[in-house]
Order: sequence, then structure tokens, then C-alpha cells
Amino acid sequence: MTTKNLSPQQLSAFTALALSVPISLGIFLIRPDWMIAAGSLVVTFLGSYLLIRFVLESFIYRKIKLIYKFIYQTKASKREETYYKYILPQKGIDEVRQDVEQWAEQKSAEIELLKTNEAYRKEFLQNLAHEFKTPIFAIQGYVDSLLSGAMENPDLCKRFLENAAKNVDRMVNLAEDLDEISRLESGQQPLYKENFVIQDIIRETFQSLSIKTQARNIRCSIKKGCESPISVFADKEKIRQVLNNLVENATKYGKKDGSIVASIYKIDGQRVLIELSDDGIGIAEEHLPRIFERFYRTDTGRSRDVGGTGLGLAICKHIIEAHGQTMHVRSKPDVGTTIGFTLEAKKD
Repeated sequence: MTTKNLSPQQLSAFTALALSVPISLGIFLIRPDWMIAAGSLVVTFLGSYLLIRFVLESFIYRKIKLIYKFIYQTKASKREETYYKYILPQKGIDEVRQDVEQWAEQKSAEIELLKTNEAYRKEFLQNLAHEFKTPIFAIQGYVDSLLSGAMENPDLCKRFLENAAKNVDRMVNLAEDLDEISRLESGQQPLYKENFVIQDIIRETFQSLSIKTQARNIRCSIKKGCESPISVFADKEKIRQVLNNLVENATKYGKKDGSIVASIYKIDGQRVLIELSDDGIGIAEEHLPRIFERFYRTDTGRSRDVGGTGLGLAICKHIIEAHGQTMHVRSKPDVGTTIGFTLEAKKD
């Protein structure tokens, strides 16, 4: 018999037995009468058992009950009081220790998550302030210049107003992107799902961004073998927005005279995998886990030079997750980047 995980009743009985047997043997040695020895064994065992159990439950398990109440930090309900009165005393000390250790691990994980979220919140607020501060300061500079006499020069006045208007547009785009992310996160953005051929939307995206891709002489195509029409069940306009963001990113960070290739695969009869690959500057491995975070930039200076709010990939991820699907990235510096996502296959 092991004493590692005894309940209070078992521990009381075991201890009482350990006390009563030698006492009874001692009495038998002094007075060799089996009736007296047996009677002393029974009386000593029962008395010791009741006393030890009373001490254990009244003092030790009373403290353990307080620990449980502290763990759950609540006034015990009738159900919990029943648990403390009847079920908890049946538990061994080792089981109680495991409960406390499990609670401690859970609290430790919660604390780590809170620390991570707090660090993320601080970084997000810093980035948000910076993104708004840049166009605001630019607009302020142009307005101050105009008020200081630049309005007297029509050409200069026009140029300053045009630049100020660009910065206003940047702030509007930023506010709209933030609003869209908030609506996606809160589930306030409904999805209007329908069946459509994913290759058609990809070709339309390539066509709508052809001016930007042709300016860098980037060729856009669907991978050979992936041209056969594959239908998906999703929100057509939201997926168009995702593809637009991904193709724009591939154009910004892609290699001049390079290529953007779309691949489409049926993976398990229920889902379709869509991937967009470029042969551009790529992304270092340490940045890959964070590229879908809001405002996260792998190269702050270069990223801001090419424009954008820094929210495009975050919006893409939220849209795909709103469809109950996943998004992934593979990349290597100076080789290129592949970003993919899954969608539900066509529904009959």
C-alpha cells in the first residue's frame, strides 16, 4: 500500500492502525489475554481514527478549503460548499497539490498573455500615433507656409495644397482601414458568400492593377496547370480586396522586370488553396511571424517610402479568418515571397 495519495479517511485509518497495533501488543505482553488485547486494539483504533480524522478535517482541510476559495476568488455557492464539504475531503494531499499546481500554471499563462498583450498595445499605440503624426505635421507645415506668404505665389500655393490634400487622403485611408479592422474583429462586417471562379477574380485583379505592374515591368500570370476553373464559396468582394492588397504588396516589394504568379489548388475536396508568389526582396525569417500585425513593418524607412497604411495584411488576415480559413507566408531574402490562404470549395 502506498501512502502517496491517501485521502484523510485512509490516512486517519492507517495512522490509527499504526498506533493501535503496537499498543495492543504491549498490553498482551503485560497481560497475555487475547480478549483484552483485542478490545484494546478496537478501542485504541477507533479512538485514534476519530481523533486524527477530526484534526485533519478541522485544521488541515479547513486551510485547504481557504486555499481553494482563494484560487477561485469567489463566495462559494451551494454547489461549491457541497464540494468543499463532501468531495474535497475525499481527495488526497497529492491530488490537492496537483490542483494548486494546475491553477498556478493557468495563472502564469494568463499573466504571460497579459504581458504580451500589453507590449503589443503599447507598440500599436506608438505606431498609430506615428502614422497619424506624419501627415498631420506635413499638413501643418504646408498651411503655415501658405499663411506666411506662400499664397502670393499661385504655383507654390497650388503645389502646397496638392501635397496637403495627399496627406489628408492618407489620413482618411488610415481611418477607413482602422474602422474596417474594428468591424471585422467585432463581427459587424457581414459576409455575402456565393460561388464564383477564383481564377476570374485573379485575372480581374491583375487587370485593375496593370498600370502599377507595367510601370515596373512586372509580369502577372496564373501558374501553368492552374488555369482550369476552380469555384470557391466566399464573399466575392472581400476576396477581391484581399487579392488587391496582396498583388499591390508584391508590386511594391517585387523585383523590377520580375513576375507575380498565382497558384490555385484543390487540397482536400472541401478547401481551395490560393497562393501569390513574387521574386522580390523577400522577408527575413525573424519578421515572418509578425507581418500580419497592424502597422508592423520589416523595414520602417523603405516601407513608408513606398506608401500604404501598414494595415493591408492585417485586413487580409481578418477577412480570411472571418471566412473560417487560414493565411500563411513563406519567404526568403532576395528570393521572393509567397502568401497564401484557403477558401471553402464550391457549395452545391
